[in-house]
Amino acid sequence: MSVVIVGGNECMESKYKEICKRYKCDVKTFIKPVNGGLKNKIGNPDLMIFFTGYMSHKMAHCAMAEVKGGSTTVERVKSASASSLQKILEKYTKN
Repeated sequence: MSVVIVGGNECMESKYKEICKRYKCDVKTFIKPVNGGLKNKIGNPDLMIFFTGYMSHKMAHCAMAEVKGGSTTVERVKSASASSLQKILEKYTKN
């Protein structure tokens, strides 16, 4: 399963990747705004996770525009904690 994480805590980025690896997920993280936006960087993931408490409205809008019309499932959660990520991955993976 491919996962894209948008937003979150910068010092937790490696932890997010570690957790996703445990659930056998390929992951891309976009913690900070990217120069040139997210255009053509997200791809077509199976699951996109927004940590809404740690991202700008502009970043969310750009990310949603990239997956619009596709089959990507979008999950929004305010907390950017490791346990929040684990709960989401448990919901969507068969680990």
